[in-house]
Amino acid sequence: MTTSFGATNTPVFNDPKGQIGSFQRLKSANSFALSFHTRPVHVFSASNRTLIRAVSTPAKPETVTEPKRSKVEIFKEQSNFIRYPLNEEILTDAPNINEAATQLIKFHGSYQQYNRDERGQKSYSFMLRTKNPCGKVPNQLYLTMDDLADQFGIGTLRLTTRQTFQLHGVLKKDLKTVMSSIIKNMGSTLGACGDLNRNVLAPAAPLVRKDYLFAQQTADNIAALLTPQSGFYYDVWVDGEQFMTVEPPEVTKVRNDNSHGTNFPDSPEPIYGTQFLPRKFKIAVTVPTDNSVDLLTNDIGVVVVTDDNGEPQGFNLYVGGGMGRTHRVETTFPQLALPLGYVPKEDILYAVKAIVVTQRENGRRDDRRYSRLKYLVSSWGIEKFRSAVEKFYGRKFEPNRELPEWEFKSYLGWHEQGDGNLFCGLHVDSGRVAGKMKKALREVIEKYGLSVRLTPNQNIILCDIRNSWRRPITTILAQAGLLHPRYVDPLNVTAMACPAMPLCPLAITEAERGIPDILKRVRAVFETVGLRYSESVVIRITGCPNGCARPYMAELGLVGDGPNSYQIWLGGTPNQTSLARTFMNKVKIHDLEKVLEPLFYHWKRKRQSKESFGAFANRLGFEKLQEMVDKWEGPVAASSRHNLKLFADKETYEAMDKLAKLQDKSAHQLAIEVIRDFVASQPNGKSE
Repeated sequence: MTTSFGATNTPVFNDPKGQIGSFQRLKSANSFALSFHTRPVHVFSASNRTLIRAVSTPAKPETVTEPKRSKVEIFKEQSNFIRYPLNEEILTDAPNINEAATQLIKFHGSYQQYNRDERGQKSYSFMLRTKNPCGKVPNQLYLTMDDLADQFGIGTLRLTTRQTFQLHGVLKKDLKTVMSSIIKNMGSTLGACGDLNRNVLAPAAPLVRKDYLFAQQTADNIAALLTPQSGFYYDVWVDGEQFMTVEPPEVTKVRNDNSHGTNFPDSPEPIYGTQFLPRKFKIAVTVPTDNSVDLLTNDIGVVVVTDDNGEPQGFNLYVGGGMGRTHRVETTFPQLALPLGYVPKEDILYAVKAIVVTQRENGRRDDRRYSRLKYLVSSWGIEKFRSAVEKFYGRKFEPNRELPEWEFKSYLGWHEQGDGNLFCGLHVDSGRVAGKMKKALREVIEKYGLSVRLTPNQNIILCDIRNSWRRPITTILAQAGLLHPRYVDPLNVTAMACPAMPLCPLAITEAERGIPDILKRVRAVFETVGLRYSESVVIRITGCPNGCARPYMAELGLVGDGPNSYQIWLGGTPNQTSLARTFMNKVKIHDLEKVLEPLFYHWKRKRQSKESFGAFANRLGFEKLQEMVDKWEGPVAASSRHNLKLFADKETYEAMDKLAKLQDKSAHQLAIEVIRDFVASQPNGKSE
C-alpha cells in the first residue's frame, strides 16, 4: 500500500495572492490536440521553480485574440490552487464571503446560502456536503455529523441523492470548527462540490458478494485517484496539518503515469492542473441488474462484468449522462450516458483517467451552461469522443458486453448480508433526518456501534446487525416512525425531492417542503380513478431545472418553472433507463389534479399487462395524452371493490370512509395511519 498525504506543510506559493497569467486551460505533456497557441506560465513552489505549459482554445489562423472565459475560470486561475482569497475571507468579521471565495469554497464542499423566507437583511449561512464514496459512513463520523447538526446547524441532517450528508445552517464563524471536526473524525467534504470529480456512487447494500465488493472497491479507488493532491483543503481548514491516508499502490501508479500525456509534470495537481475541470463531474459504479445508482445520469457509468462463476473480469463504460438544463434554452438538455466500450479490470483506472482528461482538455470553459461532458459528447458524437479518449488511454476499447435488464433496488427492510449479519434499509422522506427519527437513529447507531450506508434514493442502511439485535432495534425504530417498508406508501418509497426553498439560491419554487402534500394528492387521485394502493409511479420534484433529484428520469417529474408552478415531465421508467420529456409547462400547483386525473384514469383502463405509467405515456404519445387532459370532465364513479382487500367488509370501509372525510382524508390514508400508530405502539417488536 502507498502512503499519501492529504496536505503539505508549505503552500504552493509563498505569496497567498500569487497569480498565474491569463489562459483558457492547462495543457498536459504530449497531448494530441492540434493547432494550439501556447505560452509559458511560471508556477513557483516553496522548494523549486517549474514550468507548466498553458494553452488557450484552438486559435484561428492569424488570430491572437484572447478567448472568452467564464469568471469562474479566472477565479480558479488566480486562486493559488483554490486557496486565495478564501483563506482570507473566512477570517473576516462579515457574515458572508466575497464572490471569488463563494466559488472557491465549493471545491472545499460548501455553498454560501441565505434564508429566502426572511425579508430584509440577508441572514447568511453555509451548507456543508460530505464526500462518502459508496455512501459509506463509519460509526464515528455518523455520530459526529449528528452532533454537529445540533451544535452548529439547524438540527437536521439531509441525505442526498449522491450518498452524502448535507449539513445546513452553519455560520461563517463556525466553519473552521465544523470542517476540522469532520476531518478529524474520519470524514471529508473535499470535492463534494466544485469543478472536479464529485462523490462516486456505488450500490449501498453491504452484501458480501464478489461483484458488489469489487464494485465498491473500484468506486473507492476511482475516488482516491481523482482526489485533489495539492493540499489546499487541509491548508485552509486544519492549518496544513497532515492527515495520512493509505491508498492501493495501483492508484498511485495510475495517477503518476504520464505515458500518454495525461499529466501536468511537476504540478501539485498532476491530473487537474490549476484550472481543474470545466464543471462538476459525476461517476457511478454498479453491478449488472442493480440500477440503484441511476447509472445513465452520470458523466461516467461503470458496470462490473463477471464470468459464469461470478468472478469480475472487466467493466462496461458509459459516458455523457447529465441532468441539468435551463428553462427556455433549448440548447441545454438532460441526456442519458452512451456506451463507450469495455475494458479489462486491470485497466479501469487508466480508462477513467483518460475520460476525465479528455473532458479537461476539450470541455467548454467560456459558458458554464455548456461545460458538462454531455455537451462535448453530444457535439462530437460518440465515435469521435471514443477516439479522443483512446489516445489518452493508449489502446482501443472493446465492444460493451451484453447485460441483463436493469432493476431499481431500494434495499429497504431487513436483509442477510452474507456474512451472518443483517442490514436494515430505512425509508427517509426526502432524506431529511429530524426530530424523533434523528434521536432514534442516534440511539441505535451509538448503542450497537453500527456503521451506516447512505443510498442514492435519500435513504439510510444500518449495517452489521447481529440477529439478536433485530428485535430491540425494530422496536426503537418503529416508535420513532421508521417502519418496515410494507407500512410505507409505495408512492413515497420511490419519490425524491431536492431541498429547494428556503435555502437553495437557485430554487424557483418548493420541492422538499411541497412533496408530502403532493404525494397525498396523487394517492387521492389514485383512489378516485380506481388504482390499487399497491400500485405506484416514480415521482421526483425539483425546485429548479438543474435536476438535483433527477426528475428527468421519473415517470412523473415536476420541475419548478415559476412560483407555485411546475413543468411536468413524463416518460421515465421504474428501472431508470428512459429519459422523460416535457409534457406541459406552467402548471399551477392547485391545478395538478386536472392533469393527473385523466392521465391516471386512462392508464388504469388502457394499459397493457404490467405496463408502467412511464411506458404507457411513451406508447400513447404526448399528443394523445394532451387530448385526454383537454377533454377531461371527471372520472366515471369508481368501484370501491379494491378497498375490500384492506377492509374486512363494506360496512367497515364505509364507516372508515365517513371518519376519514371529517379529517379531509381518504379511507385508505386514515387506515394506514391507524396501522402505523398501532405498530409503533407495540413494545414487543412483533411489528418486524
